[in-house]
Amino acid sequence: MLKYAAALCLLAVPALAEIEKGRDLMEAGRFEEAMEEFWPAARSGNADAEELIGVMYALGLGVEQDYVRAFDWYLRSAMKGHPGAQSGVGWYYEVGLGMPAPDLIRAYMWYVLSAIGGDPDAAISQEEVVKKMTAEQIEKAHELIDDYRVWMYPFR
Repeated sequence: MLKYAAALCLLAVPALAEIEKGRDLMEAGRFEEAMEEFWPAARSGNADAEELIGVMYALGLGVEQDYVRAFDWYLRSAMKGHPGAQSGVGWYYEVGLGMPAPDLIRAYMWYVLSAIGGDPDAAISQEEVVKKMTAEQIEKAHELIDDYRVWMYPFR
């Protein structure tokens, strides 16, 4: 078992290095190269890389701006418990960007999950979106939060 855990740690090190190199490239404005660094880790399911690719599609950094693809990458990361991506998903639902219409129930749900995960801005977003919701929508959102929280944050 210990050998297996050590092997997993060694596999994670290159992904972390790729992500850090990609962040450095983004800061330098070298977005196409950053995408090349993020891509292998994202395709392997790394939530940080998935969230960063979502950012790139959302803002059109090194790729054609595409809100649907941005949302998809954010959602992949959010489902793995990435608080920043969860806030991003909440925002997309709140404004209805890249989808047929806004969905305040799901926006609120994702903001709450993001706050549970530690995103400091999520509570502010949650307070703002709840002002637009009916009591029935809030109740439905809390049902969904309870469904997700159990498996996403089992110890919180």
